[in-house]
Amino acid sequence: MSQGPRSGLAAVSSALLAMSRHLEVRDVLKTIVASARELLDAQYAALGVPDDHGGFAQFVVDGVSEEQWRAIGPLPRQHGILAAMLHEAKAERLADVRKDPRFEGWPEAHPDMADFLGLPIRDGEEIIGALFLANKRCPKPEGSCGFTQDDEELLSILAQHAAIALTNARLYERSRELTIAEERSRLAHELHDAVSQKLFSLRLTAQAAAALVDRDPARAKGELHQVAALAAEAVDELRAAVVELRPAALEEDGLVATLRTQIQVLDRAHTARVTFTGAGLRALPAAQEEAMLRVAQEALHNALRHSGAEHVDVSVRRRGCGAVLRVTDDGGGFDPTAVRRAGRHLGLVSMRDRAGGVGGSLTVESAPGKGTTIEMEVPGG
Repeated sequence: MSQGPRSGLAAVSSALLAMSRHLEVRDVLKTIVASARELLDAQYAALGVPDDHGGFAQFVVDGVSEEQWRAIGPLPRQHGILAAMLHEAKAERLADVRKDPRFEGWPEAHPDMADFLGLPIRDGEEIIGALFLANKRCPKPEGSCGFTQDDEELLSILAQHAAIALTNARLYERSRELTIAEERSRLAHELHDAVSQKLFSLRLTAQAAAALVDRDPARAKGELHQVAALAAEAVDELRAAVVELRPAALEEDGLVATLRTQIQVLDRAHTARVTFTGAGLRALPAAQEEAMLRVAQEALHNALRHSGAEHVDVSVRRRGCGAVLRVTDDGGGFDPTAVRRAGRHLGLVSMRDRAGGVGGSLTVESAPGKGTTIEMEVPGG
């Protein structure tokens, strides 16, 4: 290694500690990539986690700007050198990756790379990812690779610990998913029992009222008051269950982090570009954060499934003691009044109800061919 033994060990130790601090898979991947690039003094680093369809479920880069990454386009496929890392299970150290017979070219916006070091990340016999470094920052004689055998050994150590960190993160996320599923199942049973009893009583009372309408209107009126009371109790039961189903990620990470994570997933899953901005937002009352998240999800669903948009932008910003959520798309748009007349709501009624239920407001701006902007404002606490 180019560093002295003490500084080299300190750097490795710092990298391993950084990996162990994170439990979310995406955070672990980003930490591994950044640590590898810093340790080996490379210009670029990337880590790919394969899916089951010849592509990558996740692909994290370091050393490439957000603008470059957007310009590069969709996630890479498992071809060429990338495939070698995932299928041949051995390290690759190349003086110039472009001259390797397996090299198949890059997208136009891809940065130029020469010397290359790649290593699979293994969990036992299974390859769960591949780590790549390019353009070692050091003097390189013509035709030689800047990455050394020492670099390869250091990256191998990092890859072994990366496998542990990644496996632990996956287990944590799976455990959390199971906990959420179990809690939802419990709540579903409780909700079914409680609401079923209320609805059964409501039905019997309504039948009694119907039977009394002609012969005893006064008693029928009393029964109808009871129907209204039972309906209100059923609504209260439903609302209580919804509050309990508040997303775990929202509880732990807050609105901004939860939205950012969900939008990163949507950006990778859809051809439309999905972006997010949000910073400096105070924590809001739990019910308001829940409502804003649900409205954002509904608006994103409409934009990505129905509008034909090429770009959807989501932002959350502070306004006074509260906050404003905006979801804007450049899709086909619609006439909100025509939608209401046709009895089609695109979730607008639900979104307005959610906003109004927490003391907020919702506005919709749209016209055919002009895209759509949905804005929700909440007062804060």
